[in-house]
Amino acid sequence: MVYYVEDDKNIRELAVYALCQAGIEARGCLDDADFRRACAERVPDAILLDVMLPDVDGLSMLARVRQTPGLSRVPVMMLTAKDGELDKVRALDGGADDYLTKPFGMMEMVSRTRALLRRGGREVRQTEEPLELGPIVLWPRRREALLDGVAVQLTQREFDLLAFLMSNPDVAFSREQLLSRVWGWDFDGGSRTVDVHVQQVRGKLGPAAKLIETVRGVGYRMRG
Repeated sequence: MVYYVEDDKNIRELAVYALCQAGIEARGCLDDADFRRACAERVPDAILLDVMLPDVDGLSMLARVRQTPGLSRVPVMMLTAKDGELDKVRALDGGADDYLTKPFGMMEMVSRTRALLRRGGREVRQTEEPLELGPIVLWPRRREALLDGVAVQLTQREFDLLAFLMSNPDVAFSREQLLSRVWGWDFDGGSRTVDVHVQQVRGKLGPAAKLIETVRGVGYRMRG
């Protein structure tokens, strides 16, 4: 289990989603109090910490983690917009195992988290349950899509979009929300990008395309 402490909801949810899609069990925490509650329920295998938090700053949390029995040896990576050399030195000298500056790519974040887990002697979960909705079956980790048992060739972004919608059936998302959660929180492209990709995915799903519904005045949802 990986805990990511981040007060920005969009960044937190996107990172947790990316980790889970990569087969890494993850949970987001809003602040230090939320993190404490999570640790009381289950000791994490790795911790991702934002530096600037609303209640207790990440460096203070790092210091406490390193002094807490049961947590002291858990690998920690700091994720922050502070990219000065002194900031990195303080974090690393304070006991951080890695330091990643914002904005960061989701693939790099996942890769570094895998390295943290290996450092802590933990194996990343290799099994996964497929996403299934009607005749569509997705295997996120294998990046495999099936329609009535036949492979469907999707681009990386098409696959991510379909996987996100299937993971949240019957929930309507605006184009801006889809851009943030599928393309990345730092993506600066226009909302027309979403429409184009939805059309492309629908074109490859045949009769199952009707499962992706257009919600007037909102955006799109996947019918469960």
